[in-house]
Amino acid sequence: MIVCHCTNITDHDIRAAIDWMRTSDAQAVITPGKIYHALGKAADCGGCMPLFLDMMRSNDNLEVPMQLRALRTGASQESEDEGRSQSHRIPQQISAA
Repeated sequence: MIVCHCTNITDHDIRAAIDWMRTSDAQAVITPGKIYHALGKAADCGGCMPLFLDMMRSNDNLEVPMQLRALRTGASQESEDEGRSQSHRIPQQISAA
């Protein structure tokens, strides 16, 4: 089935690219951009992205490496305060007048 009409990418192409990337690097984080790059193509209109992502998610080789699974909890805590102290503004200097 053709997933991306703009660049003529099929579901078979997506599966083959994921399998190839996982075989070459078991720790790789696979993204749509990396799949396009592996196929020697670039995204065009983006209309295929929901179907493209569905094809990726249905692949058994797409699972996140074990070492990277715990990073999500740390990232969500960090995004709340963005690593800043309680107040990120410079305190106003009170001048002695």
